[in-house]
Amino acid sequence: MLKIRFFRNGLKKKPFYLIVVTDSKNPRNGKFIDKIGFFNPFSKLKKINLNKFLYWKNIGAKLSNSVFKIINEFIKYNK
Repeated sequence: MLKIRFFRNGLKKKPFYLIVVTDSKNPRNGKFIDKIGFFNPFSKLKKINLNKFLYWKNIGAKLSNSVFKIINEFIKYNK
């Protein structure tokens, strides 16, 4: 099953997350299929490619709870 979730980057106690599409069996920082955006929790900076997001969502990828919250904020802010 495909999953849209975070891939953690950054330093200790200073995370930076990529939003990726991966198989649900892969580990959090394992192999991924496609990168669709990023999120920096310290600066509240978000960038998401909505075309890629909609493509993977239509194929059947499920969202993690944390990515769901970030996507909703992003869509509300960019209307």
